Amino acid sequence: MTTAAPGGQREILVFIYDAKMSGLPDSGHLSGARLLGDVATEPRFDLIDLGTHVALAPGGSVSVRGELYAVEPALLAKIDVENAPRLLLRSRVRLDDGREVEAHTLASDQVRGRRRIRSGDYRAQLAPSAPVRQAGAWSQWAKGRRR
Repeated sequence: MTTAAPGGQREILVFIYDAKMSGLPDSGHLSGARLLGDVATEPRFDLIDLGTHVALAPGGSVSVRGELYAVEPALLAKIDVENAPRLLLRSRVRLDDGREVEAHTLASDQVRGRRRIRSGDYRAQLAPSAPVRQAGAWSQWAKGRRR
């Protein structure tokens, strides 16, 4: 789907679900793009853990959460190259509100044997699993008695 930018230039709507989302380490790759808000796909995808990255794969049963950006064609071409064109392909995906937008996806034959992120939420995957508890006075005293 394409839109017109405030300056009249053409923009392409792109679904971002990985470390390029706002506030994450690679968000600088999208400088110049307009963040349109949080969105999710229809529940027909899987979010695949590739170790240092994640990838969207069609054919699953998860609604993947991410952000929608309006991106100029030149920036999208740059993102295409950064997303390892031999690994990820740009394709159209349907959001849960019915809009069809561009996203980088992994081919189904590349998914076998890879771990899925069941929540479909990369941000939640990055969050610590349990809060770190500070030692209280009682536990410090008890640890000191062992000596």
